[in-house]
Amino acid sequence: MRPTAFIGLFVAAIFSAPIEAPAQAPLATEHSFGRQIALEQCGTCHRVTAGQLRPRQNVPSFFAIANLPSTTPLSLRVFLRSNHNGMPNLIVSEADTTELIDYILSLKRR
Repeated sequence: MRPTAFIGLFVAAIFSAPIEAPAQAPLATEHSFGRQIALEQCGTCHRVTAGQLRPRQNVPSFFAIANLPSTTPLSLRVFLRSNHNGMPNLIVSEADTTELIDYILSLKRR
């Protein structure tokens, strides 16, 4: 068989093979990973979901925080990286911080 004929058969075989769609991960709803982080690390003091009872008085809910005019991705990142009176000294990984910020911002009323 000549090389050009072999290449032609090879190309034809590639394009005639059935193509399978790549498996897709299920879509995350409600920023579920950020919500989980918020419940685990912040939920003892803050109300982080609609159905949750207020854990502590005089502590803003995530809904109130999300709807402040000053709440932006940058302001949340700075806040989460700073020490604050009355708050535990939380250490949140960079990836978890991003997920947490996405969750908080998803609570903003549009």
